[in-house]
Amino acid sequence: MSNTATDSALRVCAGTATAGPVRELLPARTVQLGASTEVRRLLPSLDRRMVGAWCFVDHYGPDDIADEPGMQVAPHPHVGLQTVSWLLDGEVHHRDSLGGDVLVRPGELALMTAGAGIAHSEQSPDPHAPVLHGAQLWIALPDADRVTAPRFEHHLDLPVVTDRGLRATVLLGELGGAFSPGRLYSPLVGVDIALDAGSDVRIPLEPDFEHAVLTVSGAPDIDGELDPGTFCYLGCGRSELRLRAGTDSRMLLLGGVPFAEEIVMWWNFVGSSGEEVAAARADWQAELAGSGGNRFGAVCGYDGPALAAPELPATPLRPRGRTARNA
Repeated sequence: MSNTATDSALRVCAGTATAGPVRELLPARTVQLGASTEVRRLLPSLDRRMVGAWCFVDHYGPDDIADEPGMQVAPHPHVGLQTVSWLLDGEVHHRDSLGGDVLVRPGELALMTAGAGIAHSEQSPDPHAPVLHGAQLWIALPDADRVTAPRFEHHLDLPVVTDRGLRATVLLGELGGAFSPGRLYSPLVGVDIALDAGSDVRIPLEPDFEHAVLTVSGAPDIDGELDPGTFCYLGCGRSELRLRAGTDSRMLLLGGVPFAEEIVMWWNFVGSSGEEVAAARADWQAELAGSGGNRFGAVCGYDGPALAAPELPATPLRPRGRTARNA
């Protein structure tokens, strides 16, 4: 999924996590994605730009698209990150410049490692299901792996942990001895947790990780109820998490070792410097103009033009702190 904002605002992340357990509600920004999909952008925010290596979180839906085209995101580039597409309802047709061409459905992991460079598109198929609901997540690659070869993984079967009224699907990393097959470059975890009404359970956490939860439906109780669409940062130092729910509820748990490296995130690129990001933009624009290079490649099968990169901001692209307090 592309960051389609055209204001070319600079998003930068670096530094250390909040020490100790906290309960910090982070506000969402509403962003238009293409012509027909509106998303709630939760990371990066003004107060917190990363959770572990997770550096971007969009939540969209549930949207009634029975009479709408649904998601329509034209081919666009990525470098220096991994994208995680996670559907709760509906389906999305993924195409990429490596030749990937798959239909992603709920419960399936679409994990794309951009590395040195890749391009992809995302569309609701025609015909498509009447409801679209999901999350798009990005993971910053560490400096040692930022220019790794691009790859795309589509995992249909993921491990599931169950308890009294709990069903936890492990997207990435490990929970309770269940390991995701997705390839990672930083220690982190991503879990889709469904809670039945009346449940009261505890799940193990890595105390060295910082964690956050995104409520996608219902009103789970984590030191207090959380409304749908809420993104709650939990800090570090928790060895377990108590989960309760008065109604059927669902959330995404994200966590990881605090990402110590300073990075620049601008548009769809993550880099270690402004020069690195500017070079990626120049390479993409050159490919669009047909004036040289094949860093990103063509996305075959998409009917329409690719997205042009916005203009670079007037202010220098430079790494800063990962929160407002240490930016």
